[in-house]
Amino acid sequence: MSLPSLPETFGNYVLHEFSEVASPDAVSWLPQTAGWIWVGAALVVLLLRYSWTHLRRWHQNRYRREAATELQVVAINACEEDWLVELNKILKLTALAAFPRQQVAHLSGESWVNFLNSYCTPPPFTTEQCHLLAVGPYHHITLDGTVRRELLAACLKWVRTHESLRYV
Repeated sequence: MSLPSLPETFGNYVLHEFSEVASPDAVSWLPQTAGWIWVGAALVVLLLRYSWTHLRRWHQNRYRREAATELQVVAINACEEDWLVELNKILKLTALAAFPRQQVAHLSGESWVNFLNSYCTPPPFTTEQCHLLAVGPYHHITLDGTVRRELLAACLKWVRTHESLRYV
């Protein structure tokens, strides 16, 4: 069965001769003037420079991350007699990565600890910790848990905050 045909005057009689307005074309999102292209190019250049600077700094500070990881591993795994020796070894390797070899390699004892304190503001090592780092590896001093934690925290602070001369 088919539907009956509609009359010629179907719907609203007022709108009978109304013609619908055509919609304009969509507005383009692309910049229409050269000024916006220059602004976009400048923003891209600034973003690339910012990214490159931070990537380079992150790459240059990898020795700090590795040293901090090694210090935490030594805190857990090193035996009591070798603990201060291992701390000094990690600090020396970190200093060799951050400073010229001629400035670091010959240091030991009090001059070594004074060097560590001089490149970190404020100095992370107390006088007792300085004595432990300077003399402890040679006398096999055993430490209690609190002193070990404080010394490890001072070493971590030095590794994370010392002023490096290598990458200035």
